[in-house]
Amino acid sequence: MYIVDYLRPGIVIRRKLEVTNTSRQPQHVELYAAAASIIDDRFSVAPGRSPNELSQWIGLDNNSRDIPAGQSAVVEATIAVPRDASSGEQYAVIWAQVSSPPGASGEIRMVNRVGVRVYLDVGLGGEPASDFEILSLAAARTVDGTPEVLAKVRNTGGRALDMSGSLSLDDGPGSLSAGPFPANPGMTLAIGHEDELAVPLDKRLPNGPWTARLTLVSGEVTHTLEARLTFPARTGVSAPVKPQTDRYLVPLVILSGLLFLLLILLLYLWLRRWRYRREQRL
Repeated sequence: MYIVDYLRPGIVIRRKLEVTNTSRQPQHVELYAAAASIIDDRFSVAPGRSPNELSQWIGLDNNSRDIPAGQSAVVEATIAVPRDASSGEQYAVIWAQVSSPPGASGEIRMVNRVGVRVYLDVGLGGEPASDFEILSLAAARTVDGTPEVLAKVRNTGGRALDMSGSLSLDDGPGSLSAGPFPANPGMTLAIGHEDELAVPLDKRLPNGPWTARLTLVSGEVTHTLEARLTFPARTGVSAPVKPQTDRYLVPLVILSGLLFLLLILLLYLWLRRWRYRREQRL
């Protein structure tokens, strides 16, 4: 569950959240917003109730709720962007927290919390487009013998991206197929950043060659690319392979353009000949 939005300075929005008590006893749930950021291409939450600009713009209609066992409560969050807010994307989390009662001095207090991520971009123009590209695919084998496919991914848009997807293997030895294997690394790719995504596979897979088909998704943006890969017999990484779809795309476009021009030329010559014959008959 995320709140993802683009707002101009001075705008106020409201979002309703549902908090459910899944335990068998009533719970006193504390509600608050706290800071978050993207560190090493991972969505990272700040400790405790540490604030940042965005968390201070978020208000809740209740700071706590008493929720009976198995019941739910609706909480309204208000995000008010100041008129002098700077442009850019910011991150926060709206937390629902349950804590054990305070004990004697020195006792450990248990705290459980779940949250909703907030991705808020502030600006004066239109919302920045989200997009990414897969730069290369490579076959690898880890120290424990697990084969994996490594994908270089770059965020080419104007919003942070949470990546997920799947990988399928086809046309393997003896016409074998395998997968799909989940590609859900929990990667949050910051604006303009490039990182490597690893998809671990089954140790029993033959080395190949295989046709690897990787589909990655972030929100409404999807890209699917293929490459012919062979896994190394020992620990290591093969040379990165440019996806097959990119390899043939440019020549195909050029060939299509040449065929179109040839068709236009033939049509022109036919019309010219037809007009000449018609004039001769007259």
